[in-house]
Amino acid sequence: MDRHGCDIRRLVDLEPGCRQQATRLYWLAFRSKLGRLLGPDARAMALLDRVARADHALAAITPGGQVVGIAGFRSPRGGFAVLNRRDLIAVHGRIGGGLRASLLHLLASEIDNDRFLVDGLAVDPAWRGQGLGADLVRALEAEARHRGYPSIRLDVADENPRARALYLRLGFQPVRHDRLRMLAPVFGMRGSTMMVKPL
Repeated sequence: MDRHGCDIRRLVDLEPGCRQQATRLYWLAFRSKLGRLLGPDARAMALLDRVARADHALAAITPGGQVVGIAGFRSPRGGFAVLNRRDLIAVHGRIGGGLRASLLHLLASEIDNDRFLVDGLAVDPAWRGQGLGADLVRALEAEARHRGYPSIRLDVADENPRARALYLRLGFQPVRHDRLRMLAPVFGMRGSTMMVKPL
């Protein structure tokens, strides 16, 4: 247990109800970016409940069993919240799901086989400012080392300067900036910065 009173563990090793807590926390964090595309909330949650893979996430959990932080990652076998056309169509219908899949494809959903790829980091608002985000990133770094990766990569939205500052403090360096231009209103952000840290 760390200074904030939480354990960081693999989500797959926790009670089944923790997975649903994790997807709700993930949606809370990314709703401003993906709400226009994946909403309304009930459909977005149905989609995340359908696709979320507990074997591709670490969770911060309180002694009482509440998930208060989630850190997803991707591998050649999948990711915590990878959205594909089939699942989008199942939740949003043939036309709505197909359109959403095409728009998401424009955001680039690649697997980075050379660097460990972070697939979202979220901390419950009531738990922010206690070092939980930094501990989740350090746990992701340990997972990346365990898997043999030489570096770790993430993407941070322009509208999230707090997260960018955290990543800079932890040794990540910006390597590329992508602007969304005409797609900015769809995704609720102007662009994002790719950041990398050697391990």
